[in-house]
Amino acid sequence: MASPLTEIPDHLLSEILLRLPAPDDLARASAACVSFRRLVTDQSFLRRFRRLHAPPLLGFLDHDGFNPALPPHPSAPAARALAHAADFSFSFLPSRCRWAVRDIRDGRVLLVDPQEDEWAPVFRDIAVCDPLHRRYVLLPPLPQDLAASVEHFLLPLGQESEAAFRVICVAHFNTRVLAFVFSSNTGQWQAAASKNYSDGIGRSEATTMHMAASVRALRRHYANGCFYWDTARFVNLIEEEKRLLVLDTQRMEFSMTDLPPGNWRRADLAIVGAGEGRIGMFGFHRGTASVLCYAVARTKGKSPSQWQIEKRISLDPRYDYRIKDATERYLLLTRTEASSPTGYFSIDIKTLKLQSVCAKQHTAVFKGNMKW
Repeated sequence: MASPLTEIPDHLLSEILLRLPAPDDLARASAACVSFRRLVTDQSFLRRFRRLHAPPLLGFLDHDGFNPALPPHPSAPAARALAHAADFSFSFLPSRCRWAVRDIRDGRVLLVDPQEDEWAPVFRDIAVCDPLHRRYVLLPPLPQDLAASVEHFLLPLGQESEAAFRVICVAHFNTRVLAFVFSSNTGQWQAAASKNYSDGIGRSEATTMHMAASVRALRRHYANGCFYWDTARFVNLIEEEKRLLVLDTQRMEFSMTDLPPGNWRRADLAIVGAGEGRIGMFGFHRGTASVLCYAVARTKGKSPSQWQIEKRISLDPRYDYRIKDATERYLLLTRTEASSPTGYFSIDIKTLKLQSVCAKQHTAVFKGNMKW
């Protein structure tokens, strides 16, 4: 006679539940009995589940607020529920500030008060908030004045508890780049990484000066524990200078690596994890605006030496396509046509399936997408 599921040891039940394909399935399983719910709500189990299952794309934030995925997108029901439950106007934050979104990750939003100049090098106030539960934390000022171009962004959750978070500030000077890390556990900023441009960060003085002056104009990517910034969008850079600035968040060190060879269209690249410790890149070659290429590094590590084009995805040539952002699992594209609303589409990085997210009049999308 078969034993009931409740008699299966907890460690085996955890392994079974970890293999459920989606968070919705996990939520339904947790409602089956008390022992299932106890396992599913354990923080260590949830961290393992998140590492195995990338969160769905529920929508994106822009200057109009939260734009939820609409039917027939599979995330539409969850996106609609989130739009009703969360406060994306951030009315629960101190009203003295004119908050501007700078990053979004793991259900948290990083905001800054740019005062008079949205692109000011240093911000007076920085906050991390949870719009679903209407909680926020004001960050202390950095330990020193930074007369440089700075960028703030959130680190992905690691082994920390659900309530913990970390923020990185990267400061670009004319001769070097610095990284500071704020931890909610300590409530303090700490210097984490430093590199002189002369130590292999830039290959020319013109490149480093552009990077130092325009760090927030660079598109930031995250894959396999590293942040990447592509320099290919700068005008008049020669082929050998089209490189990626890399910040390894495990070792907290900067380095540079090369883009895949080819004449890639500027501002239309996305670095993603390709499995087995490798990185991949989505992009458009110049002159082929309706063909999205997917290149994968043939070697593991943050600085691959060889790349191979694995897929070419043919899109409707009647439209102009742009890469807006990428999550761990999805690519967010826009599709535009003269005098028509902008269409937003997601591409599943694993299956390469293209799905409509929503349509709206064109506006800027913040770096980062809502991910729950």
